[in-house]
Order: sequence, then C-alpha cells, then structure tokens
Amino acid sequence: MKGKCFMPENEKAMAVAQEWMTKADNDLKAAGNLLKTKDCPADVVCFHSQQCVEKYLKALLIAQGIEFRKIHDLGELVVLLPSRLRPSLDDQEQDRLTEYATVTRYPGDYEPSSLTEARKAVAVARRIRREVRKILEDKPLFY
Repeated sequence: MKGKCFMPENEKAMAVAQEWMTKADNDLKAAGNLLKTKDCPADVVCFHSQQCVEKYLKALLIAQGIEFRKIHDLGELVVLLPSRLRPSLDDQEQDRLTEYATVTRYPGDYEPSSLTEARKAVAVARRIRREVRKILEDKPLFY
C-alpha cells in the first residue's frame, strides 16, 4: 500500500519501549534537577523517581510483548517479567516507591518525604535505568 510503513512487531515494540524510556529519562532529569534546588521539594523528587522506575519497567514489558494494566504498583509490574529479566528492586524499594505515586503524592496523614529519602529514590531510579537499558541491549526481544 502506498504511504504505509510496515515494521516488524518486535521493531514496533522496541520503538514504543524507547518512547517510554525517553519519558522515564525526563522524570529522572526532573528529579535530579530538583535535588539541586534550594528548599528542594523532596516529595516531588520522590514522585518523579517512582515515575522513572515505573516507566522503565513498562518499557521492558513492552519490549518483551507483555501486556500490563494501567497501574503504578511497581511490585505488580515486576512480577509480570520473567525472573531472568527482573531488575534488582527489592520488595521494600518497590513498596516505598509505589507509595510516592499513590499515597504521598496527595495531602494526607503521613510523614513528609525527607531529602535523604529523595536522594535514595533518585539513586534507585538511576540503578533501574542502567539495569533495564543493559537488559534491552544484551537480550533479544520476545524470547
């Protein structure tokens, strides 16, 4: 057909995964830049760190052809991945990061996020970014 571009499914999946990774990188940039500001909004840094991790997990799922619900629960996303492709994200990190997107993002009765927590969240997001990018570089799609 004239004007149509046909791309194999695995190439389409990788193109979509790349779009998710670009968005994830933007969240990580925002978190990193906010950490440098005076009166850093730690809760916002934590939120963007969670978003980075969530989007990298979703990119990996997409690259593998694994469907997922529209959720923010990192634990639920991780278990969808084959164990050999799971980034190193322990249960405590998953739960805490998920809280940044679902609980502490809104006003409520909880302890505010500290600058130390924000730094840890960014460190986890950077680690997951490295791991997912390595997985996607080293592993063939759809196996």
